[in-house]
Amino acid sequence: METSAPSVPVHIGIIMDGNGRWATQRGFRRTRGHREGIEAAKRVVLEAIQQGISVVSLYAFSTENWQRAKEEVSFIMGLVARNLRNQYSFYRDNQIRVCHSGNLDALPKAVQKEIGVVLAETAEFEAITVNLAVNYGGRDEIVRAVNRWAGNHLAGKHLTGNAERFDETQLRAHLDHPEFPDPDLVIRTGGERRISNFMLWESAYSELYFSDRLWPDWGAEDLRLAISDFQSRKRNYGGIR
Repeated sequence: METSAPSVPVHIGIIMDGNGRWATQRGFRRTRGHREGIEAAKRVVLEAIQQGISVVSLYAFSTENWQRAKEEVSFIMGLVARNLRNQYSFYRDNQIRVCHSGNLDALPKAVQKEIGVVLAETAEFEAITVNLAVNYGGRDEIVRAVNRWAGNHLAGKHLTGNAERFDETQLRAHLDHPEFPDPDLVIRTGGERRISNFMLWESAYSELYFSDRLWPDWGAEDLRLAISDFQSRKRNYGGIR
């Protein structure tokens, strides 16, 4: 049935694209763009709190990003590890709960450790949940969900649904965060018009918003424009009134 979009999205996913291009356009090393991208993320998260959004999922590092130059990958991993701890006062002051999506086991040990620490330290914060997708791919998440189900099935641990039959309910129950609602809105910055393996299962009926602005240039007004566009949509979910 056709319905109007709610006043604000409950869950927003953001493909934060354009950090490297932002830097090279200004004569900087690509790594400068990643540092500026963190500041953009903070601006957007603060505005999301003001807008009453419950969950923001940030696509920080994909399973395909390992193919980039070793120097850039090493810098990004170090930046993730350092900033998870260094930004704790930002999380605390704004009551931001941090979660992680992706294949944690394949990350460097230092990054795994920092993710574990910040997840534990922010677990009780309630203003907003920021889900960091690090070493994340939508296809990989689906494969890992199937493997979780298979492991639980063989062990006799059936979380929900028909114990003998694998279906959509079983798959969803074994995703990285089955407790999150599907993203109402998926935003991609940087001018590209694709979702690049981001939340493939969860975004089946998400509204898509593409922005030409590179991610480090994003701020509160950009998020407000995306939400305003979302509010103008009619959502059918495959049905017709």
